[in-house]
Amino acid sequence: MSDDAPERPPSGGLVQALNVPRNAKVGVAVGVLLAATVYLVRVFELVGPVLGTREYPVLGPEGWFLFLAFVLATTSAMLVTALLTLVSAYQLARTL
Repeated sequence: MSDDAPERPPSGGLVQALNVPRNAKVGVAVGVLLAATVYLVRVFELVGPVLGTREYPVLGPEGWFLFLAFVLATTSAMLVTALLTLVSAYQLARTL
């Protein structure tokens, strides 16, 4: 093998062109806001009590719903980021 292998082009230009950092910030904000809202509604029973009784071992209902809120925030943030990046890619492709 020789040391004359071509270098890979930097990928930062694509990330910036697709507005990924901005999209990620918007996605995280939407995810955290959605998860916090759902968590507060569920834990404080803002829309009324849940029918039926369940047992929540070790952590209690607040702890388990906090874990679920984390999962909701993470997945919704990734989904919003991906959707915004796809929109940015579409707009960039139309301008080229």
